[in-house]
Amino acid sequence: MKYKKALKQLCMCVRCDIHGFIDGREITAMTCDSREVKKGDLFCCVTGTFSDGHEFAQAAVKKGAAALLCERVLPDINVSQIVVANTRIAMSLMAAELYDHPSESMRIIGITGTNGKTTTTYMLKAIFEAEGKNVGIIGTICTVINGREIHSERTTPDSIHLQELLARMRDEKVDVVIMEVSSHALDQNRAYGILFDVAEFTNITVDHLDYHKTFENYLHAKEKLFSTAVTAAINLDDPHSMDIISSAKCPCTTFGLDSRADVFAEDIIYDTKHTEFTLCKGKDKYRIRVGIPGKFTVYNALGAAVCADLSGISWDVIIKGLSEMKGVSGRIEALPTHGRPFDVYLDYAHTPDALENVIKTVREIAKGRIVTLFGCGGDRDNSKRATMGEIAGKLSDFLVVTSDNPRTEDPEKIIEMIMEGVKRTDCDYVVITNRREAIEYAIKNAHEHDIIILAGKGHEDYQEINGEKHPFDEKVIVEEILSSME
Repeated sequence: MKYKKALKQLCMCVRCDIHGFIDGREITAMTCDSREVKKGDLFCCVTGTFSDGHEFAQAAVKKGAAALLCERVLPDINVSQIVVANTRIAMSLMAAELYDHPSESMRIIGITGTNGKTTTTYMLKAIFEAEGKNVGIIGTICTVINGREIHSERTTPDSIHLQELLARMRDEKVDVVIMEVSSHALDQNRAYGILFDVAEFTNITVDHLDYHKTFENYLHAKEKLFSTAVTAAINLDDPHSMDIISSAKCPCTTFGLDSRADVFAEDIIYDTKHTEFTLCKGKDKYRIRVGIPGKFTVYNALGAAVCADLSGISWDVIIKGLSEMKGVSGRIEALPTHGRPFDVYLDYAHTPDALENVIKTVREIAKGRIVTLFGCGGDRDNSKRATMGEIAGKLSDFLVVTSDNPRTEDPEKIIEMIMEGVKRTDCDYVVITNRREAIEYAIKNAHEHDIIILAGKGHEDYQEINGEKHPFDEKVIVEEILSSME
């Protein structure tokens, strides 16, 4: 991008002061990571949770940065500095300019909420593909471009990588992008400047307080998505739905199990493989069948259906797409047990609400015991650990308390906090810190008709211990353990 053109565009949107000589050079790329700087780059000095990019500006210049985007004038720097009030907002705007505003070429749907984002995006993918559209997904499991999967480091990438991904999708003729928009991303303005054709609120429960500090901050971060949307789908059954609706700057269509919602479900039937219900919209009724069990599937399908309807997709196509959708990796995913008299389900549940939902879902189909294996992540909100222990203890028949991703924390200390909640219940339990050994114990001690829930890691194929990621794919581990029992 031409340096002057980019600055002109930026100055039209935010106030900025220029320090240093501006010439006609081109900025070849942008980055906020000093380790990635190449000659000709614009280095963005972002203040993060653990570090301040301004401290790495000199190193970036030595590596060839042509200019800096910063929030204060930095002394002894011999390249031009663009000084703005908020580098994250400015970075988002300049990244959009660098990649020629790719979001304007596609329909953009944003999904936010504590739980249900990933499954909802894949439901929408199935619906739009049934319509014959090329689909892109940006989310927790991976990025998808026309069916091709690309590894994701985080739910919503930083604004530079986000605009780069959107540009790739535009160039590969993607028609609609379905994006999980995390509270971190909203708070950090990673999607700033993107106009969402449809935004959805799935729900909100206590999570990420290690970052947001208070639930109010967490809620306000979620609300930001609905100030940049044309229209919205809101889960009316969530206690905080009216907070979202009252703050939204767009029309909102509500959904839920309560008939007060604009779109609601009735005549719900669950079995071990499917969920079936009647979707009601005014006088119209549609029978929906989805190949994922559980009450939360009703909410996810309702939300996806409303988003698709708001996008102009016919109900015939919506019904077809949902009926053809396969399960989502690590979301109440039944693993093969090769004829053994028990079942194993894999689920990403790592919040109190998600853990409660998955255990209650399994309870609806269980003929024997529910054995729940779970832990809690380290370096994250520790206020939910005892709560999750109590929920698991109240709803399960047996617990295997273990490690999740301890990161830099002592896994034994994390387990101690979980056990505070477990001990408030009468549930039998065993503590096995090593997660592989815990899974092996659960499988080798399973009773006939047991359902074992492996909760917390879902699609992840690693375990993070002492800041290092070790290979750990629970699908593979379960298969290895079963094979050893033959």
